[in-house]
Amino acid sequence: MPRIRFKGFEGEWDEVSLEGLFPITSAARVHKHEWTQSGVPFFRSSDVVSAFKGEKNAKAFISHDLYEKLSAKVGRIKAGDVLVTGGGSIGVPYLVENDDPLYFKDADLLWFKVRGSIDSHYLHTYLGAQPFRKHLQSISHIGTIAHYTVEQAKATPITVSKVTAEQTQIGGYFREVDRLIGLQQRKHDKLVTLKKAMLQKMFPQPGTTTPEIRFKGFEGEWEEKKLGEIIDLGSGRDYKHLSAGNIPVYGTGGYMLSVNEALSSISDAIGIGRKGTIDKPYILKAPFWTVDTLFYAIPRFGNDLDFVFCIFQGMDWKKKNEATGVPSLSKVAINEIGVVSPSPAEQQKIGRYFRTLDELISKHAIQLRKLKQLKSACLERMFV
Repeated sequence: MPRIRFKGFEGEWDEVSLEGLFPITSAARVHKHEWTQSGVPFFRSSDVVSAFKGEKNAKAFISHDLYEKLSAKVGRIKAGDVLVTGGGSIGVPYLVENDDPLYFKDADLLWFKVRGSIDSHYLHTYLGAQPFRKHLQSISHIGTIAHYTVEQAKATPITVSKVTAEQTQIGGYFREVDRLIGLQQRKHDKLVTLKKAMLQKMFPQPGTTTPEIRFKGFEGEWEEKKLGEIIDLGSGRDYKHLSAGNIPVYGTGGYMLSVNEALSSISDAIGIGRKGTIDKPYILKAPFWTVDTLFYAIPRFGNDLDFVFCIFQGMDWKKKNEATGVPSLSKVAINEIGVVSPSPAEQQKIGRYFRTLDELISKHAIQLRKLKQLKSACLERMFV
């Protein structure tokens, strides 16, 4: 029995094989030269993995004529059926939501013809839960490319509630959780896309001195400067001689530990990797200490921290890499970067706008992480 159940359900669950619930098969072969640019969607394992992660993937298609010919041989995929990856990232499920024409690559995917024999959402959720993942690990071939075959799928055990209503309630619960995760992911992604677009439109493009979009009341050209004219760039230092305290120490991976002395006690700064991870700047709240693999940039008087942070975020730091091995930046190279800068008042307006965007993005990222943690915890406790 599972550790957590919906109210009103009790008793032990049954353990059966998937073969005892529904037919499992693969598709008739489709050769790559038969793929088309449009028509009936043709799923591969990469499409299923991308859908499972909530990502987009370049689609393949087959003609409607070929689809009709193949469907006459093996049947049509229906709403509620599940496709499962059989190669590469094995055991990743895709729940078919409707009866629209759909076909798939024979060597990549397995076809679970569910057809009401079990609640489809319950099955789809089970295929992402620990019991199924552990089973896959037990049958995977160590040292070779993993495969999940039709015969292995047929013999796969599944523990199910004897009461169909309990299956339906569990499936419905996780369907709602997945809907909320998807909604939160889309909100987060839209904000990230908006920020990327606005970083391009609210800052002058190379070779120009005025942005495409400005706040009302500001005009005129921005001033061309060297980055070293608007920041004071410092190098991190070794902290091992310091005693434990409440001053955070930062490296390229973020917070590390706490010491009793600060490199900056009153000024916030921007951290940027000196070696290793050089393309992920972040804000350092004073007081702070940084290690020697991290630079810290404090805006000079009259320059806004959030505005300068936008400059750092919009920079292609990998192009500034000066090493052939471990990526590295130098103080000279950073200070010599050409930038354009508006008045302090316009800097503050732009900086405040992007700080608000970052706070919204962070808020949605936190909510998304909480929902995923909730789903993970429930997957462990609501299945056997």
